[in-house]
Amino acid sequence: MPLNQYENNRLRLAELLDPLVPEVGVISSAIKGIQLFRFEDSSPREPKAYEPGIIILVQGKKRVFLGGETYTYDPLNYLVLSIPLPIECETFGSQDEPILGLNVMIDPIIVTEILMQVKEMTLKENDLPKGIYSAPLSDSLAGTVHRLLEILSSPNDCCILGPMILRELIYRILCEDHHGGLRALAYRNRNFFKVARALNKIHESSDAGMDLKSLALDAGMSVSSFHSCFKAITNTPPIQYVKNMKLHKARILITQQGMNVYNAALKVGYESPSQFSREYKRLFGITPGKDSTSMGGAAVSYSADRNSSIYT
Repeated sequence: MPLNQYENNRLRLAELLDPLVPEVGVISSAIKGIQLFRFEDSSPREPKAYEPGIIILVQGKKRVFLGGETYTYDPLNYLVLSIPLPIECETFGSQDEPILGLNVMIDPIIVTEILMQVKEMTLKENDLPKGIYSAPLSDSLAGTVHRLLEILSSPNDCCILGPMILRELIYRILCEDHHGGLRALAYRNRNFFKVARALNKIHESSDAGMDLKSLALDAGMSVSSFHSCFKAITNTPPIQYVKNMKLHKARILITQQGMNVYNAALKVGYESPSQFSREYKRLFGITPGKDSTSMGGAAVSYSADRNSSIYT
């Protein structure tokens, strides 16, 4: 696509989305499973917890870091997470040019239905894709996003056309899913899905009763096989993943729900408050006590409103 045409298309998408999200934050759209967001600042690299979804930016830029890999998403590239992941994120936005985008919840039923109809999209049996990737926004996918944004201001259009356009969007991304991260969700008897179910258990549990052996047993895998598959998919060893997610949950309890540090530590499974404070500071760069004061109730990027049925 010529540069001028690309820029015109990008500006048009931003013009469509901008009035739909007039305030900073995240809102649900009239189409189930689609959220819209707006952020007007830049932030340095910091820990976040991302939920499964397809994130498409029409303005601004974000950069995600995980296990030595870097994933950039902006108007040229979108981000796909087929599993929940603790990552580090750097954002680039301003009041003059805010970050504008949409987050599409991954519906495994739609994914499975499309894969059953389009046989050439099947995944090789031994493939073990990563749970995160970024990919170029193709002209066809950009066109689908354009049609989606056009109907969001009309409740009737959203009701009648929304599900069809959402299905088309998932189809377009599956066509470009060279990494296999989305397709792997449909294969329930394979290792990717078994690890994904373990990830769901980690997210749903609020205690420390999760060691490597019990997670592997629940997944129906040997400890060594589970460890290697888990690390291949998430770029993180299982025990480190569990620890990071516990700390992210504790941060939500402290900064958003007003829980004191001691009770938050107990809630996520820490018996030693001093160990909790050390590991909290190591991950977030600030002690939990200071974090509760500095955040002042501001939102932390961890969404509890997700489709837990992805892994059931």
